[in-house]
Amino acid sequence: MTIRAIIFDLGGVLVRTEDRAPRTELGVRFGKSCEEMEQVVFRNRSSMQASLGKITAKEHLLNVMRVLDLPENEVESFYAQFFGGDKVDYALIDYIRSLRPVYKTALLSNAWDDLRQMIVDVWKFDDAFDHMTISAEIGVAKPMAAIYELTLEKLGVAPEESVFVDDFIENIEAARALGMHGIHFKEPEKALATLEQMLNGA
Repeated sequence: MTIRAIIFDLGGVLVRTEDRAPRTELGVRFGKSCEEMEQVVFRNRSSMQASLGKITAKEHLLNVMRVLDLPENEVESFYAQFFGGDKVDYALIDYIRSLRPVYKTALLSNAWDDLRQMIVDVWKFDDAFDHMTISAEIGVAKPMAAIYELTLEKLGVAPEESVFVDDFIENIEAARALGMHGIHFKEPEKALATLEQMLNGA
C-alpha cells in the first residue's frame, strides 16, 4: 500500500539533547548524575501525570522543585539550565516541510501541556505539520494504541499508509502492532535514508 503520511516524535528526534553539560552541572549541585537528574524530571509519577494531562507542566515542575528542595522562584532558572543543551533540528524540520506537498505529516509526542505553545511561539515550526497530537491534551500516551489511532484518524489514513519515526523502540513496536511502518530513530542521516527507501518503495 502507498505511503500517504509520515508521523514524527519530538523529543529525541526533532529536539535532541546535544550537550549534556548543563544537566551534568545541575547534577553536581545536587549530588546526582546526569541520568539521575533526568529521572527526577522525566521518569517518575509526576512527569507521567503531566504527560497525561492530569497535572499541568507548571505543577510538575513545582513537584521537581520540592524533590530537589528548591524554592518555587527558581523554577524558571532550573528549567532553563536543564534544557539548555537541547537543540531543535531545523534541517529535519525543513525536510518535513518539503514532504508536505505530497504527504501528510504529523507530530506525535508524549509531552506536557506547555509543548504546543513552545512549538508555536518559540520554536515556530507548527507549519511543518498537518496535525499535532500531544499526549497531555488528550489524556493518552505512547505506547497506548489509542494515541496512534487518533493521529491516523486525524490524518485520514490507514495504518499501512503511514510511517512513524520515534527514538524509543517500544513506541515503534506499538505502532507496528497496529500495522504502521516504523523507523527507530538513532541518527538523522540513517533514519532519513530509511524513510526515503520506504517512500520510494525499495
